[in-house]
Amino acid sequence: MASFGYTLSSEEHPAPRLVELAVRAEEVGFEFAGIADHYHPWLDVQGNSPFVWSVLGAIAQRTERLTLMTGVTCPTIRIHPAIVAQAAATTASLLPGRFWFGVGTGENLNEHILGDRWPPSAVRREMLEEAVAIIRELFSGRQVQHHGRHYTVENARLYSLPEQPPPILLAGSGPRAVELAGRIGDGFIGLAPKPELVEQFEQAGGQGKPKVAQLHVCWAEDETQARQTALRQWSNAGLAGELSQELATPAHFEQAASTVREEDICGTIPCGPDLQQYLESVRSYLEAGYDHLYFHQIGPDQEGFFGFWERELRPALDA
Repeated sequence: MASFGYTLSSEEHPAPRLVELAVRAEEVGFEFAGIADHYHPWLDVQGNSPFVWSVLGAIAQRTERLTLMTGVTCPTIRIHPAIVAQAAATTASLLPGRFWFGVGTGENLNEHILGDRWPPSAVRREMLEEAVAIIRELFSGRQVQHHGRHYTVENARLYSLPEQPPPILLAGSGPRAVELAGRIGDGFIGLAPKPELVEQFEQAGGQGKPKVAQLHVCWAEDETQARQTALRQWSNAGLAGELSQELATPAHFEQAASTVREEDICGTIPCGPDLQQYLESVRSYLEAGYDHLYFHQIGPDQEGFFGFWERELRPALDA
């Protein structure tokens, strides 16, 4: 049976609001929530990007059942993997048994800020594999000495550890990233309802492991209003190919998204009150092989979406 979650959209909401939304998500019955680890939002109009580890610590103190997942952290450039390992271990101790550490190769948008080189995708995958190995070794509680191709760690040991290390899930959209997720990950975070990617993940070692995907939606009582909100707040969803990994600033995303049309967004994102749109979107991911789906309600009307979830969407999914 599939598990359903909620997106804490850190690009759109300030930290105190994210904490309140996590509480509401738990109250209305979502099982888990994903939250981005960004330095910038995609677009200036989105307006936010708090430090994820502080937000997770606050949420840990206000929730009891909700599992939290970084969706996703890039542990390779902006923050050294040894530091990210400490952050993840501390977060897992605050959320015992309910923290999933999602990681990926990242975006130039967030990782260029210290003047570091943004390497090609093959190098980023290589860096991620080395970073995950360091993080797992630090999760063991042993003192770590590592002199690798990309990272050095000297006499590092994590003293504050959870009883069980958090599972590490890898995000990927291309075949090489998916193969890496299956080979070294405890789960897969996918970006599209493509069964061939899920099959590749399982063939690479992911059989029986969680397969997670995010569904963008924009609920509103009026479909026209929802479509306009989706285009205004999340036009970056209409960018194809590798642009989302390569563009460096929100201004660049705005320039690239200026040609995105309403039909480009709403052709793939359910908009408005029609329940069938949402069920069809969910069905496409379930049929592709995903077993954990989390909804991203675009725009400010989160309470409206929670009501729709309780009143219509959840009962239909349960049925």
